[in-house]
Amino acid sequence: MNPQQPNILLICADQWRGDCISGLGHRQAKTPHLDALMRDAVTFTRHFGQCTPCGPSRTSLLTGMYLMNHRSGRNGTPLDRRHTNLALEARKLGYEPALFGYTDTTPDPRGLAPKDPALTAYDEGVLPGFITPLHLPEDMGRWVAELIALGYDLPKGRADVFRPRQGFPQPKDRGFRFIPTQYKAEHSETAFLTQEFLKWLTLKRDRSWFAHFVFLRPHPPIIAPEPYNESVHPAEVDFPKRQASPDAEGSQHPLLAHEIANVARPGSYDEHNPLDLVKAPDLEIRQMKATYLGLIQEMDHHLGRIIARLKETGQYERTLIIVTSDHAEMLGDHYIWGKEIYFDGSFHVPMVIRDPRPQAKAARGTKVAQFSEAIDVMPTILDWLGAPIPRSCDGRSLLSFLSGEAPAAWRDAVFFEHDFRNVRSQRVETALGIASDECSYAVIRDDKYKYVHFAALPPLLFDIANDPHEFINLAGRLEHRDTELRYAKRLLSWRLVNQERLLTNMHVGEGGLFERR
Repeated sequence: MNPQQPNILLICADQWRGDCISGLGHRQAKTPHLDALMRDAVTFTRHFGQCTPCGPSRTSLLTGMYLMNHRSGRNGTPLDRRHTNLALEARKLGYEPALFGYTDTTPDPRGLAPKDPALTAYDEGVLPGFITPLHLPEDMGRWVAELIALGYDLPKGRADVFRPRQGFPQPKDRGFRFIPTQYKAEHSETAFLTQEFLKWLTLKRDRSWFAHFVFLRPHPPIIAPEPYNESVHPAEVDFPKRQASPDAEGSQHPLLAHEIANVARPGSYDEHNPLDLVKAPDLEIRQMKATYLGLIQEMDHHLGRIIARLKETGQYERTLIIVTSDHAEMLGDHYIWGKEIYFDGSFHVPMVIRDPRPQAKAARGTKVAQFSEAIDVMPTILDWLGAPIPRSCDGRSLLSFLSGEAPAAWRDAVFFEHDFRNVRSQRVETALGIASDECSYAVIRDDKYKYVHFAALPPLLFDIANDPHEFINLAGRLEHRDTELRYAKRLLSWRLVNQERLLTNMHVGEGGLFERR
């Protein structure tokens, strides 16, 4: 590798809600290190993930493709091996992309033997093209082994790691999730992952590198080590935006009612949590949000360590730094926890890009209000490196924004999707009375309206400008029929334009192969 090549650092936190940043005005979030980076970078304030849950959203992020094109729609759904991705494209430029964390990629089973271990590991594969100095899949084996070596009693391994500390006194003004982890903060998976990355950086000081660094946090379980468990008092947090009762909330849509019922099952969202998160007392709900914010603060602390090391070693000024998330978190809004529902709370994520080039200096510290999408990350990095952007990429480069220029004809809406089938259990299919291939929806959202189209369930239409929390469904109302039809047509046009087009601008005939780029 040419030692003069720039470095690439793509940081992705898991399940980080886009408004939970102190530099964007959140009253309880504590993200001083990200705030400092924002003052030296460009922040995209209306950035949206492409789909949920983790595996599909990361696939879109790292392939630049909409879900409708890569079709890896669930955790555990195989990714077709024919698709290129950011790591494979970077290898063409001489980089050896390194993964710290996970990509939640399920390999293409075609060509694998029936007993191949890759077919028995849930969602634990690595996207082709990455090397793995530290892979932390579902079992978190390397970290669990480290904890055991440090003397922690974990007879069941990963199943014991996130158990609340026994005998810990719980004050009356704090909820269950105030109880911290049994491990110390310096031994958390966030600390362990960061320390291993910093060790790796030591060997790369005078060499170019490409790293994808993945924080698990603030992904559940919502349990934090001391002192992050007490960094935000539950009385300080805003109560979730929701209707007066779960029944009133669920009347909006059958999928919402189904997801509310799922959250009511203790442990279904938050590991080792005995609470029914639908009927839990207000204090417990506020404590959940407070601890979630504590996990963000912990993650931000270690982000600060990484940025500091880059500056100490002189690598900061030759490293493109991108900080984002795969998808967001509902935090109790509409009685939902997690990310598998159509509200903005599931899809609006952070996006900060620090471009070290001199021509980017004028734009540093600015905020971009135009819509951006996760699929824009791959073409942005390749464009920044001067590499061709594959035809398969559905996203667009954000490079112009990094120099303070708004690109011509930029998008005025975002599109995202969700495949909510459950192939093995058929739980959602049975509950909603639809087939697996009908378990999907697509969304178009602009400044005025948000339209959600389901394959086999009723549509939704929200007046985002006047109903930002998405309580009132206008679909089916006569006075909004024209608006609903207009957005449905636009959604159809979007799918027609963006459906897979790898070979569509090629023509074979007299004179040989012709390709229109």
